[in-house]
Amino acid sequence: MTGYFLQAFVYLVAAVIAVPIAKRLGLGSVLGYLMAGVVIGPIIGLVGEETTTIQHFAEFGVVMMLFLVGLELEPKMLWGMRHKLVGLGGIQVGGTALLVMGIALVFGQVWTVALTIGLIFALSSTAIVLQTFHEKGLTKTEGGKSAFSVLLFQDIAVIPMLAFIPLLALPELIEKAQGALDQASEHHDELSLVAGLPGWVYGLIIMASIAIVVVGGHYLSRPLFRFVASSGLREIFTATALMLVIGIAALMSLVGLSPALGTFLAGVVLANSEFRHELESNIDPFKGLLLGLFFITVGAGINFGILFSDFFMIIGLTLGVMLLKAAVLYLLAMIFKINNSDRWLFTLSLAQAGEFGFVLLSFSVQNHVLPTDVSEILSLVVALSMFFTPGLFILFDKVILPRFEQASNEREADTVDEKGSVLIAGIGRFGQIINRLLVANDVKTVVLDIRAEQVDLMRQIETKAFFGDATKPDILHTAGIEEVKLLVIAIDNKESSVELVKYVKHTYPHVKILTRAYDRGHGYQLKQAGADYIESETYHSALELGSKTMKCLGFHPFFVEQQKSIYKDIEDKQSHTLYQAWKNVAEGQRYDNNYRDLFMELEDLIEEAMKVDRNDKHSRERGWTPPPKGYADRLEESSD
Repeated sequence: MTGYFLQAFVYLVAAVIAVPIAKRLGLGSVLGYLMAGVVIGPIIGLVGEETTTIQHFAEFGVVMMLFLVGLELEPKMLWGMRHKLVGLGGIQVGGTALLVMGIALVFGQVWTVALTIGLIFALSSTAIVLQTFHEKGLTKTEGGKSAFSVLLFQDIAVIPMLAFIPLLALPELIEKAQGALDQASEHHDELSLVAGLPGWVYGLIIMASIAIVVVGGHYLSRPLFRFVASSGLREIFTATALMLVIGIAALMSLVGLSPALGTFLAGVVLANSEFRHELESNIDPFKGLLLGLFFITVGAGINFGILFSDFFMIIGLTLGVMLLKAAVLYLLAMIFKINNSDRWLFTLSLAQAGEFGFVLLSFSVQNHVLPTDVSEILSLVVALSMFFTPGLFILFDKVILPRFEQASNEREADTVDEKGSVLIAGIGRFGQIINRLLVANDVKTVVLDIRAEQVDLMRQIETKAFFGDATKPDILHTAGIEEVKLLVIAIDNKESSVELVKYVKHTYPHVKILTRAYDRGHGYQLKQAGADYIESETYHSALELGSKTMKCLGFHPFFVEQQKSIYKDIEDKQSHTLYQAWKNVAEGQRYDNNYRDLFMELEDLIEEAMKVDRNDKHSRERGWTPPPKGYADRLEESSD
């Protein structure tokens, strides 16, 4: 028992130290776990042969991961992504697997081994890529969304791969393992419900097992979860979630199927369940720990003797695999018209092998598909490609992205061939609404935006816009600033908007300036610069949502509108006082005591005004009719 405690302590210490360091360096948690395993295994030698046994246990983390993947696959989402999912993802996996298989055949591998290697290297690292996208804010880019589609298809493709790989078993490896299996069977008999059954019976049992998972998951899980949730004990719900995953995995194992297949199906069945998010939150910590443990054992099991003995061959294989995958991805990006920097983001982000490669390698060895010596070399290639991935993202950030930004900035400003009474600077989500409203009322506008791709996008939907930086005097002159009546500033950059107001008010004082403010402080800066009308970009939407909330709670709609009006009146009356206090504060010391006191006074005034005695003879509601019967219920139903 003491030995188990010591081993657990070593693994946990390694993870606690290595993973935060790796994340700070931008390497990602997966590489952190791998490095932790390398340190405590090959380098220091704190762990040894027990890593193989622990790895079998830790592989259950993969089963949980596929259950969570299934939970995310709502049918509507999959249908909306069907083109990229099947097109990009399917061609990438199939094309990469076939190319790698062909190269492996050239190097003398039998076709079953070559195909298995192709399937392993067709996958990329979901953990590294999605985490990096999230950290760098790349998730919503075109390249990020396309990469996510491919990763999602790869995660789904793992399921049929796990079912297909055992069919590729090599007879010589089976015979070699048979002796060891016979010896082991004398001491341990693995439970099975299908051992020795005829083929047709085995097929029926498999279909029945899948039906149990699908039908039972759909009809029985909800009553079960409602019953458990009624207890109010979170730990019982956690136990139920684990019971579900472990039970399905056990059932699949008993009938000779992949546990990952069963849990994946269960996840898809429960994707629309009202308990989906609760299941995710309960399973995710176990999944994360077990996957982390799995990656540590992979790192600890890396044979550096093989790496140093065939260093150039393994490095060459690693770079060759990454270049081949990058070539396939770049070609697909061209075919599917992923342009500019997004094409390179898509290409570089998916050029590595992935964590499921380790899973398939381990699975292939267990099912006598790959020889152990080949598996050890391939493990090094997978691990090294993942180690190189942060370098690819650095290459994208430091070299490729700046070049595209520079090329965009070097694009010559458009020649403005139209004149209007209103000049709009910025055609993002805010500026679009203003422009559409004015154009719909036959107001001539001239629109400028510094983002070339945004201008091109507007032209695709037949909205006239010109590429140009509105903060540059020559661009403003070309756009006819001397002749316009109004300038509407809807650009995102706070500093640039303030400088633009200052310049236009000084040079063209006849032009009225209407601008949006990011927050109260930005609004004060714009006012100080000379803006004629300032609108906070979130003020009215927040006020409207607040009033809608009161109506949903059953407040009379007239009362809500009056309260909203009072709130706005007090804000407007106190705005000048707050602005003067803000203006008197030294630069960089905005929130002095005077400003803070005035702000708190504003809050008190609003609260007092909202609590005026409604029974007073001057009541604000005097003469109002009461809310109609069932008003709150009808409002709730309509909001649903």
